[in-house]
Amino acid sequence: MSFEIVDFPIGSDDPLAAEQALLSLAAGGRCVAHLWEAPVSLVVPRSYRRYAALEQARAEFARRGCPVFLRMSGGGLVPQGPGIVNLSLAYQIRGTVGELSEAVYRHVCDILRRALATLGLETHWQSVEGSFCDGRFNLAWGPPDDVRKIAGTAQYWRRLEGASEGASSPLHVVLAHAVLLVSADPEEINERANAFEAAIGSGKHYLAGRVISVQQALCAAGLGLAPADRLDRDVMAALRACVAATESGRGR
Repeated sequence: MSFEIVDFPIGSDDPLAAEQALLSLAAGGRCVAHLWEAPVSLVVPRSYRRYAALEQARAEFARRGCPVFLRMSGGGLVPQGPGIVNLSLAYQIRGTVGELSEAVYRHVCDILRRALATLGLETHWQSVEGSFCDGRFNLAWGPPDDVRKIAGTAQYWRRLEGASEGASSPLHVVLAHAVLLVSADPEEINERANAFEAAIGSGKHYLAGRVISVQQALCAAGLGLAPADRLDRDVMAALRACVAATESGRGR
């Protein structure tokens, strides 16, 4: 089944509120995709509640104009803001997380990889040590001796209890998410991320040189330096085209 691109207003109160709406649509049998940008903010998994200083740090950062939101999926801290494009996919899938999580990651990475290829960038997935929210299914760009993270991915699963009864394998709705650095400044987003990690005493520290934006990669590849607003539109259009041409991958 092909994806249906849906749009939700992204508010400053909680830009992640659309995730619940996407899961509800998927629970009803639809395969949906959402492309969006958030205001300047940080997003952390709920596991960050283990840090005693979390709420005090969230309040302080909100006063500075950088609210910190909690998301359903796992992983680590992720910066948000202008020049960062998010892709969220939601659909039903039959099987277990252990069996199919890698296929879900490869599926969302492949959409991003194909979209960036239309702009002239060749990417692949791998871990990039020192980058924020590092994982095996980052999308990376660059030569082997200087590879950098250009996008991060995450996923969240919810079991559909009634539909799973009596079946040979359980039915879930899955929310697959990608965060793509398009024209955001890696120095600024890393500084913001590191400041929050220091405020909660997590001991984590990220390196700006381990991430790269689409804008920087295009320039480094000799493909020109596009204005940020035009590049954001071009990347969004490329992603929309690739999503529309992609099957959901349900039952993989």
